[in-house]
Amino acid sequence: MTIILFIIILWYGGLFFQTFFLHRYAAHQTFTMSNVAEKITFILTWFFQGSNYLSAYGYGVMHRMHHAYADTEDDPHSPKYDASVFSMMWRTKTIYSDINKQKIFVEPKFTKNVPQWKRFDAFASSWVSRLSWAVIYIAFFVFFATAWWQWLFLPVALFMAPIHGVIINWYAHIYGYVNFKSKDTSKNLFKFDFLMMGEGYHNNHHKYASRSNFGGVRWHEIDPTYQIMRVLNFFGVIKIKPSLVKIERD
Repeated sequence: MTIILFIIILWYGGLFFQTFFLHRYAAHQTFTMSNVAEKITFILTWFFQGSNYLSAYGYGVMHRMHHAYADTEDDPHSPKYDASVFSMMWRTKTIYSDINKQKIFVEPKFTKNVPQWKRFDAFASSWVSRLSWAVIYIAFFVFFATAWWQWLFLPVALFMAPIHGVIINWYAHIYGYVNFKSKDTSKNLFKFDFLMMGEGYHNNHHKYASRSNFGGVRWHEIDPTYQIMRVLNFFGVIKIKPSLVKIERD
């Protein structure tokens, strides 16, 4: 039971900071927060993502490119142009790394106002940090695993972020339903998205990328991350930007 609880905490902790900080804040800037709150969120992202830490800058820039070039040859990740899920994720990793290390030219429109903390990113993305977290995860399993099958969850802990990426970047472009017609293959993967905390409403998001609420188009589309954001907004931790779009479902 302890191992299952540990995986649940890693799953939702890492996922929350991915969708809240890296996606809705860094990439789309659907809300604002103070410099102090931003730095604290950087640290919390590292703490909960651990060995899977993703840079807000690398993620934010790459995700903007995904929206601009969705399902074209320039898309950083698309089932339409990758032979398998593994080739897609490897290409995603390569582009993400090249953006972070500034090995490729990126148009200014993709980098504008994307938060970056270079020193912290260098530490959190280092092999020292990643291997240290891996050792911590393995030690946790050594102490608390009570059955052989629980060790099957260790790779999930070590590769949590890529697994999240596969679910949305691959499967949410293949399976699901559509609220809005679009030029890309984005789909809403779940009717009730409590597995991916709102990220599964991918078709909604591609239609209205600037909305902080990924759900809310149909009655059953509840976005858990947005509900948490409303609480943080109420207490003044963040300030959600008002949405200026009028939703009209096809």
